[in-house]
Amino acid sequence: MNKRFKQLTRMFEPEHIAVIGVSSEGFSFGRAILMSLINIGFNGTLYPVNPKGGTIAGLSIYRDVRDIPGSIDLGIITVPASAVPEAVIACKEKGAAGVEVLSAGFRETDTPEGIELEERLARIASCGIRIVGPNCFGIYNPKSGLTLLPGPDLSRTPGPVAFISQSGGMTIDFAHIGKWRGIRFSTMVSFGNGVDLRETELLEYFTEDTQTGVIGMYLEGIKDGRRFYQALKSACAAKPVIICKGGMSEYGQRAAMSHTASISGSSEIWRAILSQCNAVQARNLDESADYALAFTSLPLRDYHGISIIGGGGAIGVMAADIAAEGGMTIPQFEPSLQEEILALLPRPGSSAKNPVDVANPYVAPDILERIITAAGQCPAIDIQIVVQLLYHYKALAIQLGGPCIRDIVPLEQFAESFSRASAKTGKPVVVVLPDYKREAEAMDIAETIRRARAYYAQKGIPVFDDVERALHAVQAVSRYSARRMNRAPSIP
Repeated sequence: MNKRFKQLTRMFEPEHIAVIGVSSEGFSFGRAILMSLINIGFNGTLYPVNPKGGTIAGLSIYRDVRDIPGSIDLGIITVPASAVPEAVIACKEKGAAGVEVLSAGFRETDTPEGIELEERLARIASCGIRIVGPNCFGIYNPKSGLTLLPGPDLSRTPGPVAFISQSGGMTIDFAHIGKWRGIRFSTMVSFGNGVDLRETELLEYFTEDTQTGVIGMYLEGIKDGRRFYQALKSACAAKPVIICKGGMSEYGQRAAMSHTASISGSSEIWRAILSQCNAVQARNLDESADYALAFTSLPLRDYHGISIIGGGGAIGVMAADIAAEGGMTIPQFEPSLQEEILALLPRPGSSAKNPVDVANPYVAPDILERIITAAGQCPAIDIQIVVQLLYHYKALAIQLGGPCIRDIVPLEQFAESFSRASAKTGKPVVVVLPDYKREAEAMDIAETIRRARAYYAQKGIPVFDDVERALHAVQAVSRYSARRMNRAPSIP
């Protein structure tokens, strides 16, 4: 890591944190972030600060940052906007590498007072202390236990995805999505107004960060277009960068100004920049999550030929259309391979041409493993998509007298079988788990699908809600890989 980034690493992985603006009773953002740090199990030392003093959760509340014994690495500031500059100065005097300012009331208010306060923060930052914010949710680092507001129950398992965002809400939502979808994070930074530390420098940091393999971004505006373009170009040559751009329409641009005081720029310029740099554009948070999951679960390669296994005939037809739109194919199997697969399928109604219609949602794990393994032997197949209609087990449960679905679906065996089939063929397996029964009486289906996701995530198998989203995610990996290999053949 470049020496200039050591200060940021100390912020992201702090050992000593001062939380300024903690109240001993009632609700406050300071109290909320302190309790979140305690509940998530922050590894280091916490110093709550409030002029009134007192205690909270067994910790003494210091009346002033300067009263804290020893130095601190990070200050978390939640006091009213007018008191923020003095709090930042106090943290600098205590040796902090930086602060995160959760407080709002700055440039985003479009008032002379708010603008002047933010300009003052910029002058303080120029003296050597780094500032994340103001008007943000802060930093999440699973390795150290540093968490966002409010994030007491986020995952402590680190992973390869970094996320840079101007939106605090988008950041915490993505962190929650990642927990149940199997996306693991290195660091997430919500930088809000970005008075000091913002998108370009963070992009440069995570490009060099060896713990990060995929970079996600939510942006509303950028400060230095030329520098950002160069940073993005370098980042995309090294690792995938997924960008969700807010403010692409006239109305979105207006909303961005009131949200984080950002000037968004024209949508045409943005699309051109992302295309030229080989960045992956996501339209929304769900798509960002789909792409992050695909990039962290699938090898970087060009996926052209696909097999579709499971579901029904219509699902296969629609999948073929979606694949064709994205430049992918669903090649028909040779007659001998069709015969081999057909011998494994239940009759009547099944088909083995590709898509493979299993005709029966209750096919056993070992049979599906043999089908996937056989289909994966076809040299024209690069990746396999298995569509499981687990919600049909509800009908089976009723027929059997009403047992809970989770007691009759062999979820763990499915995950193990699919993982073995993928290992045998060297072809990745992607699972689609639709849920078309969402009435109150079918809550056990939702539970079963969630359990299935967890088992597949443990095996490194990505799961999507529908075939279209699965194919779009695979196509994103394929396009990025093909373009990167064409531009830099020496990069594996």
